[in-house]
Formats: sequence, structure tokens, C-alpha cells
Amino acid sequence: MVEDAGGARMRHVDHGVLAVGEDGPVEFRLAALHAGIVQALERHRPHVVAVEEVFHARNSRSALVLGQARGVVLLAAAQAGAQVRSYAPSMIKQAVTGTGRAEKDQVGRMVCVLLGIAVRERMDATDALAAAICGLLRAREPAVPSEQRPARAFRAAIGRSPRGRR
Repeated sequence: MVEDAGGARMRHVDHGVLAVGEDGPVEFRLAALHAGIVQALERHRPHVVAVEEVFHARNSRSALVLGQARGVVLLAAAQAGAQVRSYAPSMIKQAVTGTGRAEKDQVGRMVCVLLGIAVRERMDATDALAAAICGLLRAREPAVPSEQRPARAFRAAIGRSPRGRR
């Protein structure tokens, strides 16, 4: 959990890792995950919940389990009345480190620097905080309806090299 501290600042509110284990039926582990998320949402009452999109997984089973866990988080957020924002892993990395191709440990270090904290838990905690930071930063950007975006200028901007040559 992070919150806007005014200006370009943000404040660390809380973080943690919900360990549901790897043993036992998946439905019981998902129920434990749901209960933990519901408890955190009730304690902090966030307006927005930022989640990472499932981009890829090591194998199809991992993707299925990740999707089920993500669904539980989405359900809990909806039940709490929070808005949900999904971000691609590269967008989260870009928001936190300045590059969408940052390594996991680099993201973790930058999360600690940005929030002025030391995270000793698993990288899952810094991954979640990185998503929250991305959500907060994206919420600060003014929304421009897609029909008002200059498509030609956008295409031209992404077609240029850093020195302005094509």
C-alpha cells in the first residue's frame, strides 16, 4: 500500500506477503488468499487496487494458477468497492526504474529507494509495491480520451530514433 504524499512524493503505508503454501487443494489456498486480501482491503480501504497483468508464465500450469490467484484479487477488490487498474509488467518496470526491461532485483532496489524503506521479505512484496507505485503515478497523469489523441504524432514519435532520425 502506498499513498500520495503531495507533489512528486509518495508514502509507504504497508506491505506484506500472503503465504498460502503449495500443499493442499487449490480451492483452499485460493480461499486463504481471498481472506488475506479482504482483510488488507478492509484495514486500509484503498480507492484503487493496482495489479500486474499476467504477461507470461514458465508453463501453462503456472499461468493457470496465476490467473486463478489474480481472479481472487480482482474479486476481493470489487467486493471492497475499489477500482482496479491492470498494468503490464514492462509498464510497472518503466514507472519504477525508467526502463521496461529492468531486472527484478533492480525493481526491488528502486522500490526501496522511492519509498525510503528496506524490504526484507520475498521479492513478491517489492513486486506488489512496484505495481502500487505505478498505479499511483499513472493516476496522477491527466486522462486524454483516445479520440482526442493525435494518432499521427504518436506514430511519428515512436518511429524516431533518439537522435531524431528514422
